[in-house]
Amino acid sequence: MTETTGALVIGGNLNGLSIARSLGRHGVPVWVTTPPNAKLASCSRYTLRTLPWPDGESEAQVGYLLELAARYDLDQWVLFPTSDESAALLSKFHTALSRRFLVSTPTWEVLRWAYDKRLTYQLAAEQKVDYPSTIYPATEVDLEGVPCAFPAILKPATHATINRFTADKAWPVANREELLARYREARELIPPELILVQERIPGGGESQFSYAALCYDGQPIASLTARRTRQYPIDFGYSSSFVETLDIPEIVGPSRRLLTAIRYTGLVEVEYKLDARNGRYKLLDINPRLWTWSPLGGRAGIDFPYLLWRMTVGRPVPEKTGRTGARWVRMSTDVPAAIHLMLRGRLSLGAYLRSLRSPVEFALMAADDPLPGLLDLPLFAYKHFYNGYESLRNGVPSAKGCPTKS
Repeated sequence: MTETTGALVIGGNLNGLSIARSLGRHGVPVWVTTPPNAKLASCSRYTLRTLPWPDGESEAQVGYLLELAARYDLDQWVLFPTSDESAALLSKFHTALSRRFLVSTPTWEVLRWAYDKRLTYQLAAEQKVDYPSTIYPATEVDLEGVPCAFPAILKPATHATINRFTADKAWPVANREELLARYREARELIPPELILVQERIPGGGESQFSYAALCYDGQPIASLTARRTRQYPIDFGYSSSFVETLDIPEIVGPSRRLLTAIRYTGLVEVEYKLDARNGRYKLLDINPRLWTWSPLGGRAGIDFPYLLWRMTVGRPVPEKTGRTGARWVRMSTDVPAAIHLMLRGRLSLGAYLRSLRSPVEFALMAADDPLPGLLDLPLFAYKHFYNGYESLRNGVPSAKGCPTKS
């Protein structure tokens, strides 16, 4: 079956590859527009064409998308983001882009609650959802005058700019002296109002859980719950390396309250961390776009990108809940994560091998689309070389490859 309504994916990273494979296997034409440092999706047999993605202001990028629609007759194709920033772009310019495309993100009035962590935690407080204790210092004097339990972390409220602070998951601090030093460093990189100071919840990936869903007007149509069992790096992972679907009813109700309150429409992943000190699941993030381990959904019976495409073009989508016991792994990051855990005495070789038993979905290796799996490590190395070169050329500290989160 070949569809006539295609998809234009913004970003050629692992999320872009997941979208291309999901849609392409259902006969949906897929084009990708991407910068030169993210070409993984371009290697897929399901990506029919790759176009460059321009740097610059948002208005110019929107103009570029509209120009593509006119030049290549892409009217009513579905626009898919692959990152927080591309989701924000589509959301902010939803009305203008909807003149030519079908936009798969909600409007900015909705998406901003997920994009800006200050609003996310405000929403959590209103909906009585637990989240880590958080401080919003406007100045260094404010930071000196408030009580703060250690260890703690500094984190950015948004990722609108790319630098070493926003590229890192978080900056851990062990005491007030280190907190003030790192706060001063962060202020040189982003406006002070975007710096959050938060309690550090103990535990690694084994303590992180997610509610993933396709929603319409705040109501979930298809959903699953999962544990981010391993991540890389193991303490503050840029992305998951091993995820498995589990039955976690404790996070379903809070997630639904959040999404209902903002009448969310589209794909979303709501992240929590279990605080072993009191047994409470605390909200970390709301990701308003596809997440790295989304192909796990297909293994569990929910093909998230294809279902989003169907909903966006006006086709029926059946209600369903994902099966438990399915696994997803990205070997290029999971092997080093497992080695680090073994060296710390937190994982045995036998337990690691047992975790890879079937049913398992590999992040990149696929019998019907082998090239991305073969090129994963070379492209990963190229991306880091390219970003390092650009950082040196522009006099900006390297952002460690600006990896896709979650």
